[in-house]
Amino acid sequence: MSATQQLDQAGIARLIPHSGSMCLLERLESWDAHTIHCTTGTHRSADNPLRTARGLLSPNAIEYAAQAMALHGGLIAPEGSEPSAGFLASARNVRLAVPRLDEVEGTLHVHAQRVSGDASQILYEFAVKDEAGRALAEGRAVVVLNTPLAMEA
Repeated sequence: MSATQQLDQAGIARLIPHSGSMCLLERLESWDAHTIHCTTGTHRSADNPLRTARGLLSPNAIEYAAQAMALHGGLIAPEGSEPSAGFLASARNVRLAVPRLDEVEGTLHVHAQRVSGDASQILYEFAVKDEAGRALAEGRAVVVLNTPLAMEA
């Protein structure tokens, strides 16, 4: 897949472990070996699976960013290979500028940049912005790869 190729929500869902309404990203705008930019309007959906009775609270921006990171991993995986399984291990230095995402008008822009990493973990910086470019949430996240989760007997 070319870095100039864009994907819709169905294409994104094929590359991340989320499907249906839990696939929060609607469009891949651009990507390269180190960065990804996606957009979405799912933050305003009444059936957003992360929405509570109080609305879609801003800490959920971390999940939007995590999905962009997962998509990035799928895009940079060698052609014909399975993307590495991973999970969000930590989010640090997170700054939230709004209390709720569902009150943000327009499209969300989800950006992630791979800062460093190896075969076992990757450090990303992320930002979720509104249409005007105002940061709604930003921080750093560590994704741990290829680590089997303990199974209960």
